[in-house]
Amino acid sequence: MKRLTIAAFLAVCAFVPQASAQKNELSGLFGRTFISSEAITGSTGFDNRLRFGKGLTAEVNYARHVMSLEILSLSLEVPFLLNPDEDLHAAPPNRVPEHYSSYIVTPAARVNFFQQTGVSPWVSFGGGFAHYSADSTLLFGGTNPSKGGTTNGVLQFGAGLDVKLIKSFALRGEVRDFWSGAPPVNVITGNSRQHNIFVGGGIVWHF
Repeated sequence: MKRLTIAAFLAVCAFVPQASAQKNELSGLFGRTFISSEAITGSTGFDNRLRFGKGLTAEVNYARHVMSLEILSLSLEVPFLLNPDEDLHAAPPNRVPEHYSSYIVTPAARVNFFQQTGVSPWVSFGGGFAHYSADSTLLFGGTNPSKGGTTNGVLQFGAGLDVKLIKSFALRGEVRDFWSGAPPVNVITGNSRQHNIFVGGGIVWHF
């Protein structure tokens, strides 16, 4: 029993310096998602473009610092992006849903430059999945025959800037491109994938 107690004490002593060196961060951001309009294949209307709104979007991000060098540091992060109301518009006779919702999860690697200074630019790259859920009502009335959800793969590219505030908090501004498969919009476009450009800002908590 004495040996077990000593072994447990030594294990705790060995773990404490490692635990104190662990650095995590949690961030919350708000912004907008921008999606370029697309041509609708076979459209006979006076306007053959599918247009997207600028959905109010929230991002929650957990990251863990895994390596620090003199001028840069590496973190593993998990951005979670929620766009609950992305409006759609297309001229008749094209019948698209009024809107759709989406969430995107893309584990990524992020490199911060000059992490120890007051201002730290960074870049991020990763991949994951997106889930889209189309509204059951069509624009201009009617029921959406292709309502439901779809899930597809996503590549994520991002860049941003962190500015230290007080103690463990910082401000963050960022731009991320989530390149995903197309959502269920009830029409066929010339693109099987789309760029979801998120521009936002918020607070980062380091702990």
